[in-house]
Amino acid sequence: MAGLFITLEGGDGSGKTTAAIRLTKQLEKEGYTVTYTREPGGVKIAEEIRSVIVDVNNKEMDAKTEALLYAAARRQHLVEKVLPTLKQGGIVLCDRFIDSSLVYQGIGRGLGIDEVYQMNLFATENVLPNLTIFFDVKPEVAIKRVMSNEREVNRLDLESLAFHQSVYEGYLQICTLFPQRIRKIDASLSPDEVYDQVYALVKERL
Repeated sequence: MAGLFITLEGGDGSGKTTAAIRLTKQLEKEGYTVTYTREPGGVKIAEEIRSVIVDVNNKEMDAKTEALLYAAARRQHLVEKVLPTLKQGGIVLCDRFIDSSLVYQGIGRGLGIDEVYQMNLFATENVLPNLTIFFDVKPEVAIKRVMSNEREVNRLDLESLAFHQSVYEGYLQICTLFPQRIRKIDASLSPDEVYDQVYALVKERL
């Protein structure tokens, strides 16, 4: 890959999206070619899969079904948007990628990190980010942020605090598993302070 693949990870309400949009605009001002995207979604087929995953009415969804749907959406998004951008030498800023599946399905759903990791390596043909930034904020703080916003609440938002706590602990675990790739920032700070940390890490890598 000729470009730079950067992913942003953390629970909903951690500030990933706000920082990513701001970073995209700043890097474009500096002359970089940047594609900001998200998972699950980013392209038509993946967005359609996303609508099934997050639908609050799909309470019967099996954990393995959920994990496979995420992997399927990831595959389509990768081949249709991420890889073409990277081959042209651009920067991809992606809100969530493989690490979300490791913690939400691997830990939160109890499927196991290694099992979900292998499933996703098959889906992505071993493509991993050059840099992953983990937005570290306690789940109870992040959930309050989500509920105070006016965005639509999805199926995963409605999970128990215990589920979100296990996801948070899962993120801390993968930070130790992949220290070369994952960098942690303090996302409990103000939006400006969070952004400054993200910008410094990305500029360091550039």
